[in-house]
This record gives sequence, structure tokens and C-alpha cells, in this order.
Amino acid sequence: MKILAIPVVITAWLLVATATATADPQPCERGEFCVWPAESYEGEVFRAALENTNPGECAPLPEGFDARSFANRTKRPVTVYQGRDCSTEGEFDTYPGGGTFVPEAPYVVRGLQIWDN
Repeated sequence: MKILAIPVVITAWLLVATATATADPQPCERGEFCVWPAESYEGEVFRAALENTNPGECAPLPEGFDARSFANRTKRPVTVYQGRDCSTEGEFDTYPGGGTFVPEAPYVVRGLQIWDN
């Protein structure tokens, strides 16, 4: 009976290890603001940085892309908006730079704005 238990335990451990390995989020590099379509940084990442986003201007996420988790690895504060037009009519919040990680956004994010320091 003990001999049969060992392969079952090893198999269960391998399944857990494999599931954990495939669930690792795509990295968000320093200097980037990254958003994911699912909670806990899952799905295809969208990256915004100063090279493709002008500070102080609204940057709508691509049509059909709604973010549910995000990370601010820029050195600047970033405001996330519920609306693609960065309207203050809907929900919005500003997150400090330097490493702010939000695995469950308080609302669906569709627009963002990177600010000057």
C-alpha cells in the first residue's frame, strides 16, 4: 500500500508544479506600465512606456482590450480610467511610480495617463 502512495504523491506534486509554472505572469520591465486582461496578471500583456505614450495625454487601451490587473514600473505616477477617453465621469485613480502592483483592479481599466514627476 505504501509503494502505491509514493507515485500518487509525486504525480500530484508534478501537476501542481506544472500548473504553477504555466501561470507565471509575463514580466513588466522597469520603465513600463503594464496591463493584463485578467486578474492576477494573466493573459497577453499590453505595455505603455514613455517611448510610445506622451506624458499628460490620454492613452486609450486598444479597442476590445479591457484590463483587470496592472503594474506601474515607471518612475512617474499613472492614472487609470474606466473610460477609453480618460473621462473623469467614470472611475479613475492615480498610482505612484516605482513599483505599484495591482493584481485585481477595482474596476475595468480602458484608458491611462502617465504624468510628469
